[in-house]
Amino acid sequence: MMPLSMARPGETITIRKITGRDEVRQHLAELGFVVDSDVTVVSEISGNLILQVKDSRIALNQDMANRILF
Repeated sequence: MMPLSMARPGETITIRKITGRDEVRQHLAELGFVVDSDVTVVSEISGNLILQVKDSRIALNQDMANRILF
């Protein structure tokens, strides 16, 4: 498994695991980052990502993106 921060713009990945404290995993789940869901990388700037999750675009910093594995 690799962290989401390794994905390239235009790539669609399927989330396999989310790491971190319970509060962090709950926050990511509320944003739509759940296991077996698809996420598309819209753009990447200095490790920070803009992601398409369902019908929303969400920005994550590199630290949070490293917690999501595909």
